[in-house]
Amino acid sequence: MTELKSYEGGCHCGKVRYSVKIDLSQPTVSCNCSICQKTGALLNFVPVENFTLKSGEKDLTDYQFNKKVIHHLFCSTCGVRSFARGFGPDGKEMRAINVRCLDGVSLDDLKVMKFNGRDR
Repeated sequence: MTELKSYEGGCHCGKVRYSVKIDLSQPTVSCNCSICQKTGALLNFVPVENFTLKSGEKDLTDYQFNKKVIHHLFCSTCGVRSFARGFGPDGKEMRAINVRCLDGVSLDDLKVMKFNGRDR
């Protein structure tokens, strides 16, 4: 059963802010690809319609690497990567939410699943 809850999140300096409806009872991904390992991101994925960017569009810098299919976005002021834009395996637009950037979320309560992104 899906347990969608609403959260607010964003970057460290507060320029990038968003709201998201997300089910944190589902596993959160700890990926070992080069960027996730270096930034410490813990990711959960939502359809684009569950995400609203409230502020900071002009403050985002887009970084792409490897296959250049994911838009790794970070705040140009504080450097925090609070979400990414991309498409799921089914071709639908999605957002990858860095759960570490959600307000009021206890990381100890998350079910973390390791993902081998390094070898993809």
